[in-house]
Amino acid sequence: MRYGMIAGNGRFPLLALETAKREGHRVVVVAIEREASADLAPLAESFHWVNIGQLGKLIAIFQREKITEVMMTGQVKHVSLFSGLTPDWRLVKVLAGLREKNTAALIGGVQKAMLEDGIELVDSTRLLKDLLAGEGVLTRRKPNSEEEADIQYGRKMASILATADIGQSVAISEKACVAAEAMEGTDAMLRRAAGLTNGRPLRLVKASRGRAHLLFDVPVVGLTTIETMRETGTTALAVDAGRTLFLDKQEMIARANEAGLTIVAHPVYE
Repeated sequence: MRYGMIAGNGRFPLLALETAKREGHRVVVVAIEREASADLAPLAESFHWVNIGQLGKLIAIFQREKITEVMMTGQVKHVSLFSGLTPDWRLVKVLAGLREKNTAALIGGVQKAMLEDGIELVDSTRLLKDLLAGEGVLTRRKPNSEEEADIQYGRKMASILATADIGQSVAISEKACVAAEAMEGTDAMLRRAAGLTNGRPLRLVKASRGRAHLLFDVPVVGLTTIETMRETGTTALAVDAGRTLFLDKQEMIARANEAGLTIVAHPVYE
């Protein structure tokens, strides 16, 4: 198969490209400047840089390469979608048609514009299904009663946050929401929470958006998540099963076991 990829930051794009190479797929990569890594280039059939606001250039590249299916991989810092955005005329047209200016609306507008030119966004996890969290306790240690109570409360709060397209994560302590993620990202949110709890343990709960697809904004955790949990006294991580990517999955779980942390994946909260 031959795919297109829009690459942001983090290890998600790299792991997807490594899988594509192993499985014999060819991938045309359009990398977002100041987000994606140049290390992706050797794994791509062809590699192109675009500014975050250059929607017209992005579409033109995929058309020239005769690409009809594109995956969005990696993150683009939410702040960049606003303060760093200098739109070209294609993106200006998309922005003018949006009723709201949140991330989901913006990417949905981009998705529609691409489809008008024959380019379809496909499941961003298509090449990494084995890295999606399976249901159940994923570490040696199960949540204790206090952690389980915080997780159950946090799942409700995180679901509300994600459905409102504000963020995906909450930090919970003693059945209170200490911090909610917005544009700063999960690690910064946890550090902020740790500064408010006077050493009381935290639990990190992440939720996926209330939508049927995995085209974009898929929750991602990885080695840095575990390191930040250790740094901030966060003892438990809860995620949505089948909708959360575990980057470097085996090593991540091994490090969590080494640190005595617990990780659990539940069915999507309803």
